[in-house]
This record gives sequence, C-alpha cells and structure tokens, in this order.
Amino acid sequence: MDEAHDERISKLLRHDRTIRVIGFDDAPFERASRAPVPIAGVVCADDRFEGMVWDEVTLDGDDATEVVGRRVASSKFMEQLHALFLDGIAVAGFNVVDVVALSRRLGLPVVTVMRRRPDWQAIEAALDNVEDGKARLAMMRRAGPVHRGDDVFFQSHGLSAAVAVELLRRTTRKGHIPEPIRFAHLIASAVVTGESGRRA
Repeated sequence: MDEAHDERISKLLRHDRTIRVIGFDDAPFERASRAPVPIAGVVCADDRFEGMVWDEVTLDGDDATEVVGRRVASSKFMEQLHALFLDGIAVAGFNVVDVVALSRRLGLPVVTVMRRRPDWQAIEAALDNVEDGKARLAMMRRAGPVHRGDDVFFQSHGLSAAVAVELLRRTTRKGHIPEPIRFAHLIASAVVTGESGRRA
C-alpha cells in the first residue's frame, strides 16, 4: 500500500471532493480471428462520465500493461486522475496487466474489479495452455490479495482495502460495477457489435 495515495484519496472522500478515475474494459472478440482486441478507457468524475480513450491489444498477448500505460500517460486526463480501475486483471483473453508496474509508471493506485472471487485452480489450469503461463499467474497474484467489497471482489495496489471499498462506492451508481468500468464495457461493446452489451 502507498500511504500517500491512501491519504490523498481518503482526504478527498472525507471532504466530499470530486475524484476522477479511469476504468478499462475490453470489447467482445472472436478468439478464432486472432485480430487485435479494442479496449476502452472511460474517465468519470465520481460517477459522471467525462471522457474516454481507445486503443487495442493483442489477443492472449503481453502488451496490455504497455498499451494501457502509454494511453493513459499520453492522454489529456492524466494530470487529473486519482486512480485506475480494471475489469479484471486480464484483457483480450490472458493478456495480463502487470498492476504493480502500471501503478509505478503512472503514479496511480490500480484496482482490479471482479464480479466473482477468482478460481485460482481453474485459472492455473487454463494458463497451462498459454505461453509464459506461470509468469502470468505470478503477475496476477502479485496484484495483491482478493478482497470482498459490497457486491464485488477486488485487488488493490496502492490503496488499502478499506479506502478502495470507499472509492468503489463513490464511483458506483447503477448495479454493482463502478461507472468507469460500466461505461467502458457498454461503449466497447457498442462500437464492436453495434449495440451495448447486456452485462455491465
């Protein structure tokens, strides 16, 4: 945990100040196509949409950390951001985000949000069929222990679990998923398939 991040966000929450978070999700993809997979990043001020970024990553590749880091660092939103959310720790299949490296590069806490507690046994079995599977699994575990929020599970690097829960509450309006991720999911699905996805 980074005490500076914890204190900064705790203070904003205590004083009811606006907190800006960018959340990423990938678009639907056909595994057989092997085409690059689009990812959307949506910036919210608390739970209100403010803007977005767009990029693409390799299916089951190893470029997600670099792509997300570069896209956020070069965006006009960078100086205003307080945290980064991910819909899970991997995008485009098993393209795992190195949460520790990403947090260090951007100087932001990173929270990965999951609807269900990860089944590490099943993940390990699936990664047996992926190049560098053991390294990817280690990267997932390095993101920190899995915590239970109000309606989601999460890993948090750079924030204590308690502050992360409060941040998730502040940025969630509809359903269980924080708005930056929910918007990213809806937009990415709509751009690729022509309509927003059901699950967000």
